[in-house]
Amino acid sequence: MLKQLLDNIKKKSLKERFLLVLGMFFFLMYFVIGLAIIFWKTLPIAMEYKYRVAFGILLIVYSFIRFVRFFNSNTD
Repeated sequence: MLKQLLDNIKKKSLKERFLLVLGMFFFLMYFVIGLAIIFWKTLPIAMEYKYRVAFGILLIVYSFIRFVRFFNSNTD
């Protein structure tokens, strides 16, 4: 499966490879921000802890939804 994925990436144009990297970057960005909101004790945003956890989980779930949609659209 990994070999097939690498072959698929090699067949892509420069624009498609750039969009692949950009998609992965935003997936990681949303994931890391979600984790930071949950675990950063001195968060500069005044939120109760339960709302911070809910917002962090929402961002993490959103990052996975973006990743799945991106991966499914990338298999063509």
